[in-house]
Amino acid sequence: MFLGVKQGDGRTDAEYLAKKITALRIFPDESGRNNLALSDIGGSLLIVSQFTLYADTQRGNRPSYAEAAGGELAEPLYERFLQCCRAFCPEVQTGIFGAHMEVSLVNDGPITILCSSDR
Repeated sequence: MFLGVKQGDGRTDAEYLAKKITALRIFPDESGRNNLALSDIGGSLLIVSQFTLYADTQRGNRPSYAEAAGGELAEPLYERFLQCCRAFCPEVQTGIFGAHMEVSLVNDGPITILCSSDR
């Protein structure tokens, strides 16, 4: 998963999202219905920090990242999110916060979900 942290996010947002992400029933059961959560399938997580998820492209041709939190806010919340996820999922792999990384992805299925702490 890619995790974006925005201005105004806090510890309770990280905790809420970790619980929500690990409990989402997005994996197919024996009859093909998305009815199973990460823990039901013994799954693992790969979590990569991605501030560009908050790119605003409404004006002009240069994306604005004004909504994305700066590193001084985002990194501790990223770490808190990882800590919370590890409480619900025994295997959590991570990217390196703030690093330029090459990430390969095989998207198996028609589902991509944007999950927000905005409640």
